[in-house]
Amino acid sequence: MDSYLALQDKVVVVTGASSGIGAATAILFSEVGARVVIGYNRNRAGAELVRNKITGAGGHAIVIQADITRSSEVDSLIKQAVDTFGPIDILVNNAGSLIERLPLLKMTELKWDAVMDLNLKSAMMCSQAVAGSMMERGCGVIVNIASIAGRNGGGVGAGAYATAKGGIITWTKALAKELAPYGIRVNCVSPGVIDTPFHETFTTPEIMHNLIQTIPLKRAGTPMECAKVIVFLASDAASYVVGETIEVNGGQLML
Repeated sequence: MDSYLALQDKVVVVTGASSGIGAATAILFSEVGARVVIGYNRNRAGAELVRNKITGAGGHAIVIQADITRSSEVDSLIKQAVDTFGPIDILVNNAGSLIERLPLLKMTELKWDAVMDLNLKSAMMCSQAVAGSMMERGCGVIVNIASIAGRNGGGVGAGAYATAKGGIITWTKALAKELAPYGIRVNCVSPGVIDTPFHETFTTPEIMHNLIQTIPLKRAGTPMECAKVIVFLASDAASYVVGETIEVNGGQLML
């Protein structure tokens, strides 16, 4: 089975890779032999820490800053990645955030658009930036990161985020149908309650405790537990998996 999971010298771009699920994913890809592009926007220190962990273990990684809500910066990110490592084999659209909890009557057009741009539009633009080369070569993998909120609507004030993540699940299916004839597989991972800076920022300890009580495993997940599923989907072990969304939530939501 190890040979199916090996991704030796594959070029991987992980957006939002300076912490949490993205950081764990970047590190795990390196452990199975990939060359990793660590995309980040603001957290340069976190991105450099991830890079240093990879290079310190003998792996290959670079750090590239980009605001992926802007098409020009997406193009720059991919160009720098290709100039350094070569054509992109795997894209992980991980970057995203709730940004701010806002109920309907406090939501503004600007806030709504910001959530959609970061969580949904960015995945489209990054996919668009790598798809042409993948289509020409007849191979490639795109893994999108959704959320359990995209299935159940999320908590109070997370409506925009939940809607964007629901869009990611639908986008995954649409893109998979379009790109599969070119040998490109598109799939999605939908995390539940994962112990990341996301919940440190947006979830109170009391709410976190209550959430964990709804999980059959009675604990939050870890970033690495998500990363393992992402790497599986990117590997030949998942060669016949197309357009799927895999729930990683400890049994909190079973579909």
